[in-house]
Amino acid sequence: MTKISTVFKKFPKTFWIANTMELFERWAWYGLFAVLALYLTQSTDTGALGFTQTQKGNMMGTVTALLYFLPLFTGALADRFGYKKMLIIAFVIYSLSYLLMGQARSYTAVYGAFLLVALGAALFKPIVSATVAKTTDETTSSIGFGIFYMIVNIGGFIGPVFSSKLRHIYGWHIVFIMAASAIAVNILLALIFYKEPGREKNTDAFWDSIWKSLKHIFTALSDIKLVAFLIIMIGFWTMFNQLFYTLPNFIDQWVDTSMIYQWIHGFSPDFAAAFGTEKGTIAPEMMVNLDAGFIIIFQIIISSIVMRLKPVNAIISGIMVVSVGIGFAFGTNNGFYVILGIFIFSIGEMASSPKFTEYIGRIAPKNKEALYMGTSFLPVAVGNYLAGVFSGPVYQSMSDKISLLEHFVAKRGLQIQPISEKFTQNDYLKRAAVLLHTDQHGLTQMLWNTYHPYRIWMLFSAIGIVTIIALFLYNHFILGKVQKKAV
Repeated sequence: MTKISTVFKKFPKTFWIANTMELFERWAWYGLFAVLALYLTQSTDTGALGFTQTQKGNMMGTVTALLYFLPLFTGALADRFGYKKMLIIAFVIYSLSYLLMGQARSYTAVYGAFLLVALGAALFKPIVSATVAKTTDETTSSIGFGIFYMIVNIGGFIGPVFSSKLRHIYGWHIVFIMAASAIAVNILLALIFYKEPGREKNTDAFWDSIWKSLKHIFTALSDIKLVAFLIIMIGFWTMFNQLFYTLPNFIDQWVDTSMIYQWIHGFSPDFAAAFGTEKGTIAPEMMVNLDAGFIIIFQIIISSIVMRLKPVNAIISGIMVVSVGIGFAFGTNNGFYVILGIFIFSIGEMASSPKFTEYIGRIAPKNKEALYMGTSFLPVAVGNYLAGVFSGPVYQSMSDKISLLEHFVAKRGLQIQPISEKFTQNDYLKRAAVLLHTDQHGLTQMLWNTYHPYRIWMLFSAIGIVTIIALFLYNHFILGKVQKKAV
């Protein structure tokens, strides 16, 4: 304990300011992102936008992929013009674009505003990581980055809790105001408290810095072992992101969460009221947010277990567990089994995700660790893009409730006017229930039994299984014997 307290005293003020800014940035980002799939696709009479699943997947996939790709260039901006200046610019763009996104209603306008949100996030990401790196040393970096990872998850947990409760009380617009307000706090922190950490000022022209960054990336990507690993890990990130891209919609459309609400209400009505909705259900984002909650509680325990494993073995084991968890989460309409799936998923995430960057460092040649680490965002970016594809047109054709109902109505020869601005998704659902002589629960069960939308779990889990097999083959046939002993 004394040793830890001594390490804490070594952290300068800027370290804690950077972590505080990360907390509010994650609060804002996940406060929106956890409910974004719902906001984009739910019926317009709820205040949502009523876009198709394909439109949702395209927007979330491409914009988030761009967010993870842009730091390749935005990091050079920070080195050239200074961390503090670029932080302020990033937060101003970030905050204003959240407000703009909340006002936009057309697909093009929302898409454009979300691109600005991604730009703000991409400007911020490399600066905060670099600040933590530059305010720690060999004796404090392990604990320092552990604190940083914990802060990421705390912010990622708090944001969705606030956005879920606020949107059910005040409507969707409050989510964007909340996100903009959280970033506004960061503007004040950057202006008043943030001090530029010691760094070598980059006097190169901006485009020269960009060219150097690209040369470094291409140099690392000339290593076939690294390229093969990065390509394989695209599968992991594609499957992993279904938790945010698709599961909220699946829970919203198919899962009975009222049983969970009633169970909680049985031992604590106040607790049920705090985490439930006025309809006596649990909001999809609150269900998905359990992942972050489990990580906060169990990360240290899981890390202590997998630390004994070689990184590649930990990654394979983690992806195997994630594949099982994703199967449970999407394979049933029982809310309790969905929670079990999310818990299993989080265990696998805790085992595999932190080992991802560690493994890249292990396979890097001596003195090229940082160079190789710079490539770690590439599979994350591509994985986000492909996650959008599976969450968009694939989910729409296999599991989207509205699309399946439209097909069912046409097959039965029923006449219902198309969904439009004046005839919403909810109007369509109500009319279909009347014509089919059932209620909404009966309609959902009818579609569930007819089209088996839960079968999409097979596809998502299959992505994980293919990734596991590819990693196993990679470890045995691509890595050299000497390197295998090292990792």
